[in-house]
This record gives sequence, structure tokens and C-alpha cells, in this order.
Amino acid sequence: MSSTYSTNLAIELMGAGDQAGNWGSTTNTNLGTLIEQAISGYQTQAVSTGTDTTITIPNGATGVARNMFLELTGTGGASTKLIVPANKKLYFIYNNSTGAVTVKVSGQTGVSVPAAAKMVLVSNGTDIINATNYMATLTLGSALPVTSGGTGVTTSTGTGSTVLSASPTFTGVPLAPTASSGTNTTQIATTAFVAAATGTLGTMSTQNANAVAITGGTVSGLSSLGVSGTATATTFSGAGTSLTGTAASLSIGGTAATATNATNILGSASQAYGDYIGSRSINTTYTNSTGKPIWVAVAWTATGSGNYTATVNGNLAYFTTQDLYPRANVNFIVPIGGTYSVSSSAGQTPSYWYELR
Repeated sequence: MSSTYSTNLAIELMGAGDQAGNWGSTTNTNLGTLIEQAISGYQTQAVSTGTDTTITIPNGATGVARNMFLELTGTGGASTKLIVPANKKLYFIYNNSTGAVTVKVSGQTGVSVPAAAKMVLVSNGTDIINATNYMATLTLGSALPVTSGGTGVTTSTGTGSTVLSASPTFTGVPLAPTASSGTNTTQIATTAFVAAATGTLGTMSTQNANAVAITGGTVSGLSSLGVSGTATATTFSGAGTSLTGTAASLSIGGTAATATNATNILGSASQAYGDYIGSRSINTTYTNSTGKPIWVAVAWTATGSGNYTATVNGNLAYFTTQDLYPRANVNFIVPIGGTYSVSSSAGQTPSYWYELR
């Protein structure tokens, strides 16, 4: 009976009565060479970029593909392939070449082994596949890098499936989960969410007054401004005419006031002296409609005697008398919107009537 060879490792199986006197040599080859290659052999194999390198398991003789551990050297890379026989067998592959190498059975797909990678592969009789795809537990000597699906750190903070290093610094273009309008949580907001939530601020009148804090700088372009509380060291400039309402803490010249306009005080730059003798008469009531306090000065130079008074809002504001010398005058201030009149008991017409308004 003739010798045959095992299916996977091609070890010679001697037939009964065959190889008389040669059993020792054949057995030594089977055990000391072929089986030793299969369970502990370490073999280097050169590969070349873009070419196929074929290794075999010859019957009863040494062969590169029979070795348990293969170290690939040379120049790997695109379209570089190591062709192995279809025999069912384990392969420990160390790709020490310059690029990726695909280990496969001829005509099949195989598995790509990256440069510097060490992988356990197996031939299932048809093609090369990964020998393992599950580990119940794994302990690493160093942190698994992000490029391999890890976090890159050995200690971390986080909950659930989120694992982050303490106080991480984001780089690149990180993405955050979306949230509906009106969300008010500690969730990280995307730039799109912030833009949608804030939109165009528009005028301050459209904003929630309790959420708008002005702590410094200049506010311009306002047609009206409501201030609730104390405005500290605030300067109102320009010729505004509509600062209205009660302002118990509004200080004008260091004195608390209920002024209607901080720029329209008596003596402001917008006022000027004028001679009104031709348009004023005694015992006639006039109204200050200038929107600011005015000062009135009236004088008589004719000889005579009598009493001279000024009335503001129906109240006596100034009194003087003339009995010998031809001179008399009244001076008084009229508040905003106030009424005023001047009278003489002798009915004398004044010589001068000036107003600062």
C-alpha cells in the first residue's frame, strides 16, 4: 500500500509494509521538521509592493506556509498580496513590511494586515479570515489611542457610554447633540442652536428687561429709555426732551431730583436771554411751554410809588415796593409748564422785561 499525505499539513502517512528500512528517516521528517514547523515554526517572508507572493505546503517536505508564525518583510502597500494554500490552518502574521499586505487564498478576498500589525488568522479551507472577534475582558498596558477607538487616557470622568478626560480641550470641529428651542439645561449648545435661540436682537424694547444688564459703555440711538432702580454715575448728554417719570435717585448737580430731563435744566447751553418787553404785559398770565425752567426779570424806571409782585402757578413768587426812587424790579424762576404773571399796584408799565429761556 502506497504512502498518502495528511489533508492540512501534508505530513506523510506511510502505508502498511511500505518504506522498509526507511521508517526512521520518514518519521524524523514528519515529527522533527513538518510538525515542528506547524506548531512552532517562525519564518520570514519577503513581499513586494503591488505583487503576489505565493507560499505553499508541499507534501512531506518543508514549506513556508506550514510555519505557525510568519514575519513579512520588504515593501508592502497597495495591491500587495500573500497567497496561501486553502489548507485549514492557523497563521500568526507579523507585517514588518512598509505597507499593508492582504493574506488570502488565490481567487478569494482574504484579510488586510496593516503595516506593523500582528494578527491571528485562519484558513477555513476556502479563504483566510480573522481567527478571533470576541474577548470577554481585556486589560491593556497603556491607553488605547483614539485612532483605535479608545479615549487615549488611562483615567477619565463621565457617565454611561460617555468617557472623557478631566477638563478636555476640544479641537477640530466637534459635534454636539441638537436640542429643541427653549431648552434650558447644562447641555452643550451647538452654534446652530445659539444662532436660532438668539436670532437678531433688534431693539431693546423687544427684549426681556430683566435679562438686559448694561454695566458700562455708551447706549445710543434710543428714542426712549426706562430705568428701574439706581443708575450710578450715569451721564445724560445731548438735547434730549423726553427723560420723564419719577427719578428719586437721579442726581442733578449733586442733589436728588424728580427732574423730567437732565439736559433741560435752567441755564443749559440751549437757553438764551431775550428781550420780551414788546410782547409782555402786566396783570396777564403766561405759560412756560419751553420744556425747561425759565428765569424772568422785570424792571420799572419811572417815578412813582406802589407794590410790585410776581406770581407763579397762582402763588406769590416775588414782592418789592417803590416809594421814593424811580426804580423797582422783580426776578423769579418759572418751572416747566408753570404759569406766571407780573402786577403793579400803580398800574405802571415796566421798562424792561427779560427772560432766560
